[in-house]
Order: sequence, then C-alpha cells, then structure tokens
Amino acid sequence: MSNILIIKHGSLGDLIQANGAIQDIKSSFKNSKIYLLTSKQYVNLMTTCPYLDGVLIDKRLPRWNIFYLISLKKMLSKFNFSHVFDLQNSSRTKFYRKYLLSKNFWSSTETTLEKGQKKEDFDQEPVLQRMELQLKKSGVKTNKTKNIDLSWAFVEIDNLLKKYTSKEYILIFPFCSKKHPQKKWPFFKDLIKKIMEIYKNKYSILISPGPGEIDEAKSFNTEIVLSDKKKPLDINQLITLINNSSFVISNDTGPAHICSHLNKKGLVLFGKHTSPKKVSIEKPNFEAISVQDLSMLTVDTVIRKVKNGLN
Repeated sequence: MSNILIIKHGSLGDLIQANGAIQDIKSSFKNSKIYLLTSKQYVNLMTTCPYLDGVLIDKRLPRWNIFYLISLKKMLSKFNFSHVFDLQNSSRTKFYRKYLLSKNFWSSTETTLEKGQKKEDFDQEPVLQRMELQLKKSGVKTNKTKNIDLSWAFVEIDNLLKKYTSKEYILIFPFCSKKHPQKKWPFFKDLIKKIMEIYKNKYSILISPGPGEIDEAKSFNTEIVLSDKKKPLDINQLITLINNSSFVISNDTGPAHICSHLNKKGLVLFGKHTSPKKVSIEKPNFEAISVQDLSMLTVDTVIRKVKNGLN
C-alpha cells in the first residue's frame, strides 16, 4: 500500500475549497493511504475528515531555519510518499518540491500549465476550475472537486443554540484578516440595526467571532456565540452553526466559503481585492455583491438583497 501526500496549508476558506479535491484523490487511490500536510489550526477539523488517513503539521517556520527543514524532511521521508498533490501552489511548496520531496510524483500548477502558458495567467481562472484541471492532468477523476460535501464536519450543537436563541437566526461575519483590511465593509452595525427594525422578533442576529475577534465582536449590538469556555467556536461547530442558519451576511472570509459550499442562503460582500468568480464562491443560494469600493456600498443595497433572500 502506497502513501500519498496532499499539501494545503490554508487559509480556512482555501482549505474548505480543497475538500472536494481531497475526496476525489481518495476515490482515485482507494488502496493508498492519504495524508494532509497543513497548518496546526486545521488539524482538529481535518482529523475528522473521512477521506484522510492522517494529518501532518507544518509549522511553516522561515526557510532559513535549517534545523526545522531537516526535521520536516525526516518526518516526510518516513512515509515514502509515492505521489504529492500540491494544492497550495505557493513559493514554499515549490521550495519543498526542490529540497524535501524531489523524488516523488508531483502535481501542481506548474505541472498543469500548457506549453508557453504563464502561471500568473493561469491563476486568473476560478480556483475550483484550476484545481479540477490540475487533478485531471494528474490522472484523478474529478467528481467532487466542484461539488464539495461538508456534511462529515457536522457536530452536535443543540445546547449551544438553546443558549443563544430559540428562533431562526441570521449570522453576521463582519470581520476580516488584519492583513486584508480592504475586505471589510464598514457598515455592519447599521445593517444589524436595520435588520432588527424590519424583522423585529422573527430572527435572532448572531455573530460568531474567530480567534482575536471577540473584543471587536463586543462592539456590535447583538449576541456573540462562544463555546462553553468563552472561546471562539471550533471549526466543526462553526460549520454546523452556519448550516443551521436562515441567512448569512459576510465579508470575503473563511465562513463565507463555508456558507457557499453548504449552499446556504446568504450574501458575501466584495471590494476590488478580487472577484467572486475567481474565488468560486457564488452558488444558487449564496450571492455576491461586488463593488469597486466597499465604503460606497450602502446599507439599503444590502438590505434589498437580504429581503429577496429571506422571502
């Protein structure tokens, strides 16, 4: 039995999008063991994934840290991987191919490019389309790459829901990575007030902050959903919370990608940083509003979309 490695470090949205590809790789190599190399914060989630036989941690320390690279190479060498599927396609994984896993069959963007095609041009295509093409060129049948199933990640959260609401609820994700402040729509407080005025007691408005977002969440006039330990929900709980929601409104963040692949009703708000098409986020029930400048997107415009989605 051979061992196969998939590399996907993150972010959360990117890892969620890779789940269909992971399932397809497992289906194409039924007699092999499939391992994922990822970041520490995603280990608990991905160890529950039925398409993986193991999850390996990459601390992603600086590449000048020779001692770490040696230990990582030793760890990876123990598995004697026959195939490596690089779904991260970063400069780091390109480095790993050259120095840590150079003897393996390697699937990546670079192995997918047609003669004369440039990576920067290829990267303009929708992410799931790129992933599908990469796998097809590597001999993998792609039945799920664009049809991601996250039902394996659901957990029991009935007690959590009883704690915060007895009604249907709308989830708000007003946050974004500190590295990408341009992704943040500035009018979520006004939006929450407007939703409460329109729907009164029909829906609860909930916010589920991630690590480092609890203090900011307190600035919004609504319920903050936390674990029993007063910490952010783990990713399995977050996925289940989204799945049970009536509607989701979010910046372009990981929870938005979860909502998309659960095909939940909702809206994701985009500025000029990228396009909904490029990140493969729109679905029949999950719509994107895309503008050049998020500060110019009005609450009334968003509310009209919310009304349409909830009617």
